[in-house]
Amino acid sequence: MTFQTLPASGHDLKTGPASIALVGAGPTAIYTLQAVLTHAACPLSITIFEEQARAGLGTPYRPGWNDPAMLANIASIELPPLGETLVEWLARQSPTRLASYKIDPQCIDERAFYPRVVLGHYLLDRFEALVADGRTAGHAIDVRAKSRVTDIAAQGEELILTVKPRGQADYQARFGQLLIATGHEWPEEPEVRPGYFSSPWPASALKRIPVGPVGIRGTSLSAIDAAVALAVHHGQFVIASGDEAGEPAPSESLPAEDPELRWVPNPGRDRLQITMMSRKGLMPEADFYHPIPHEPLTIFTEQAVDALIDAGEDGLLDRALNLFTQQLQSADPAYASQILENTSVEAFSDAYFADRIDADPFDWALANLDEARRNFETRTVVAWRYTILRAHEVFARVVPHLSEEDHRRFSGSLQPIFTDNYATVPHASIERLLALHRAGALAIRAVGDDCKLDTRAGSSGATMTVDGEQHHFPAFIDATGQRPLEAEDFPFQTLLEQGVVQDAEEKDAGSRGIAIDEHFRPISDQPAARRIHLLSLPFILGRHPFIQGLTSCHEMGEAAGKALAEDATCAASALRGSHDR
Repeated sequence: MTFQTLPASGHDLKTGPASIALVGAGPTAIYTLQAVLTHAACPLSITIFEEQARAGLGTPYRPGWNDPAMLANIASIELPPLGETLVEWLARQSPTRLASYKIDPQCIDERAFYPRVVLGHYLLDRFEALVADGRTAGHAIDVRAKSRVTDIAAQGEELILTVKPRGQADYQARFGQLLIATGHEWPEEPEVRPGYFSSPWPASALKRIPVGPVGIRGTSLSAIDAAVALAVHHGQFVIASGDEAGEPAPSESLPAEDPELRWVPNPGRDRLQITMMSRKGLMPEADFYHPIPHEPLTIFTEQAVDALIDAGEDGLLDRALNLFTQQLQSADPAYASQILENTSVEAFSDAYFADRIDADPFDWALANLDEARRNFETRTVVAWRYTILRAHEVFARVVPHLSEEDHRRFSGSLQPIFTDNYATVPHASIERLLALHRAGALAIRAVGDDCKLDTRAGSSGATMTVDGEQHHFPAFIDATGQRPLEAEDFPFQTLLEQGVVQDAEEKDAGSRGIAIDEHFRPISDQPAARRIHLLSLPFILGRHPFIQGLTSCHEMGEAAGKALAEDATCAASALRGSHDR
């Protein structure tokens, strides 16, 4: 089933106070739609607007934007299901389709990692199933692809959307409830200057980069994606033993007892030299074994943290850290005794990264990968890792309430620890980096806090200045991921002008983006704010730094979808009552 762009005239839409508009059709909107349909008490009118040609894929998983070799870092067991799990969906795909993904049907597993484009096809399939099921249940659901919402305004009890269908005239439509889930903000053309790519997406653009020196800013999964895309364009990964050429490596995983993985350049492409750069020069660690669903914490709990928040912002970060370290000491006394000699925010961060900074990043990666694989085989849980993983979700409650200074300290010291812990990567991703390094095609460099990037020096690429020494790269990719955006970058300026959405810094000093409450509604005195749910990642990331990922899409979508369904149901009941009178 494929949804086509519907006619562009506004009059054919079922709009009004009891209708719902979803702006964006990526994972957040899909999980929201699932929640709306689950909680709706009567038939609703729902319109979904998507700028891209196909609704339901999401930028991080869209074919074309992502190379088939790019792996997602979420396994089926962690992925909130959309009617069926990813593994169940894979199991019912044809052998031909699985072969196109380079997936062995016998190796489908709930803890395996699969290419981003596979998740994209899963999301698309489940989105189309949700729409079909919703229509069967009596809901009026319009899906409008190739339709960009260019502005939104509040008027009375309604929200007016200005819509620009591709190649057609603008029109306006009125809705009672609104979800804004416009997702990541990436340029359609990443090569913004010759040789300088402001993002790794769309990955197809990276094929223009010739062999030779390539700089990549970042060492996390986005940077790995860029390095792997270059590697599979200029060569191939093979599993080999001794001097044998070997067989191409599967895209989704490696055998548990794999022989050495190698990167073999294509003829004439052996001059590829990738340098990945970050502040600390650290590679992500390998995905580690832990129970799913998560076991609750016993000391650093949501209830305990809420009590700290209620006591006020003065010293909140240090009080929260003290409670967290008590949890860490209880869970893993041996680790805590090594790392918690000084329990200040800054000292904890220094101690956490110290051993890795002192080690060669590739030596550390190899040892860490071996440890992670052994722990998966024996189902061994490393207590301190698992504690930090669970604690980041609790700490997320604290961040919006921090003072300006504490927010700065948190962002510089504690946030990198939690991000490092939950942003581990598939084992195959580490193997690929090691293979590139063994082939002499990859280096990693720490650039510290004072490095300078000049994207205009030279005829192409960029120059990185580190400790006074300049390093020029004819091709350079910024792969540092989505940055928080300020309210001034918000695409729907009329809502800003009306005061329906407001800059977070005006409401909460030190925060960035747009101020939202715990229900993801804009914080504003304007009544229209209660009819809007803002889940657009770049504009809420500053106050909610851990919301990236599909589990967060599900949690936010479930909360927003339930509220949208309830509010639209109430509006529909009120309309019926007025008609009866």
